[in-house]
Amino acid sequence: MSQPDIILASGSRFRRSMLEAAGVSLRTIPSPVDEPELRQALEENNPGIEPAEVARHLAIAKALSVSRLHPGSVVIGADQVLECAGRIYAKPRDCDEARKQMIALRNTAHTLPTACVLARDGETLWTHIERPRLTMRNFSDSFLEKYLEAMGETVTETVGGYKLEGLGAQLFERIEGDYFAIIGLQLLPLLAELRRHNILPG
Repeated sequence: MSQPDIILASGSRFRRSMLEAAGVSLRTIPSPVDEPELRQALEENNPGIEPAEVARHLAIAKALSVSRLHPGSVVIGADQVLECAGRIYAKPRDCDEARKQMIALRNTAHTLPTACVLARDGETLWTHIERPRLTMRNFSDSFLEKYLEAMGETVTETVGGYKLEGLGAQLFERIEGDYFAIIGLQLLPLLAELRRHNILPG
């Protein structure tokens, strides 16, 4: 039996490479959803909304927007937000904003609510949320500047400005939860669900 068409509704090369390394053949079609606008609307219209719910709504919106345009395909949507001390952070717009975020996160713990969704024919098949918790160490200002210089513009690619799978590991003293979710996609539950739907061989 051939594998059904699988689409990742994201331009994230990290999520794509993670899935391809696990043997999942797929296409990537970035969702047209305006994430900052939708996130702002969710927070304004739902005061006190849980960060995980923000991630879930965004992941569903991404998956459904692509699913409706590609009947029969199985679409993966994903989103991740960072929550610290009751504040939700988005991806930094530039290096200066990344610096501010990392100073705010230094020497404290934060969570990374991460949502994953499967959709087909404009309907949601499955949603899953993980809430990894990470504790940043009390790194020096000089270390932060060297880190930002080494990472360059790539600090704008991830919320919090770090990549745990690379140099960003040096920013932390502890992580708790699903490692794959931390780097953007809860891979093992997703693979299990794809097998459950006979989308991947069992």
